Amino acid sequence: MQLEAPLRSRRSQEAEVALDTAWRVGVRYYDVAPWHGLGLAERRFGQLLHHQKRSDYLLSTKVGKCLQAPKDNSHETMYPISDSPNNLVIDYTADGVRRSVEDSLQQLGVDSIDIAYVHGLSPYFAFFPTSWHELYEIARNGAFPELSKMRDEALSVVGLNTPMAILRVMEDADPDVCLCARAQDKPQYQRKSIT
Repeated sequence: MQLEAPLRSRRSQEAEVALDTAWRVGVRYYDVAPWHGLGLAERRFGQLLHHQKRSDYLLSTKVGKCLQAPKDNSHETMYPISDSPNNLVIDYTADGVRRSVEDSLQQLGVDSIDIAYVHGLSPYFAFFPTSWHELYEIARNGAFPELSKMRDEALSVVGLNTPMAILRVMEDADPDVCLCARAQDKPQYQRKSIT
């Protein structure tokens, strides 16, 4: 379950009620990512999941879109609904993937995840610092093999936004599962000009 209410609400109390209600009615799959709210989703879901028996739920997070907290951050440009001190850092390298999983475990306050998706590696993410082809090659040589190495720690998977990107990764990696977040190959985000 990806619960949008906790991200859209700036008030932690409303998010806590929404997550507690989801748990009470039997929701047991939780999908988060560092990118979701620039860390806000992992922190809020972690407040619930940290206190639950780990074998009672399935948890996925994502790698490739990492966080960094500089003094001068620009989170308002990318994620205006988050009050995060973090900026987005794109890192599909092997070290970046491992660091991302470790950071997510800390943010969530849990000792393991079930699924690690490679997040949003498709041509239509407006905040990539370079072409998606260059980033795909980095992931092909870094993220994909590293997730395969981490299989004993977490299920190695690849999550991409579009069918075209999924078909390509199936040729270059050995994912256990793929997540198609969008059915069409068209832009999802548009960079807004800053004036």
